[in-house]
Amino acid sequence: MRRSPEAVRLERLGLEHELVFLAAARASRALHAPWISAPTTRERFRSYVSARSNERNISYLALSGGGAPLGVVNISEIVRGAFDSAYLGYYAFAPHQRRGVMTNVLAKVVARAFGSHRLHRVEANIQPGNYASLRLVQKLGFRNEGLALRYLKIGGRWRDHERWAITREEWKRQSSTIA
Repeated sequence: MRRSPEAVRLERLGLEHELVFLAAARASRALHAPWISAPTTRERFRSYVSARSNERNISYLALSGGGAPLGVVNISEIVRGAFDSAYLGYYAFAPHQRRGVMTNVLAKVVARAFGSHRLHRVEANIQPGNYASLRLVQKLGFRNEGLALRYLKIGGRWRDHERWAITREEWKRQSSTIA
């Protein structure tokens, strides 16, 4: 049964989140396969945080009001200038999937991307069989821009991805209608 979205707090992912992140990632391995491979070791987590702690890559950890890890959203490969664009990557932690949590989380991060991060466009690339993720971006008003063949190497294989994007202007027009 679907629950109402709970209160969400976003924090920039940092080394202080190591224990809670690793426990959540390990408990979510079955949920994440084959879509993503979240870090599950101390070394991989530290490398992950380091790679996402600069002006071109930002990672947000979503936490419940009680501090439980709900999911992660990455804003990656931020390009400034005439482009002002970035890629979004995201995943929920078990048992918070399919409860409306990530709709709330991703909406908050997209609002930050267009607000405090001053981006003009964000793009999410999603494997065609990842129906939950496809429904999520559709719900938030992203538009499908087509299929990119053998786009990303995940789990040792080059995988096709659907390209979904939204601009600041599109977000402003429809963000007030998101439930």
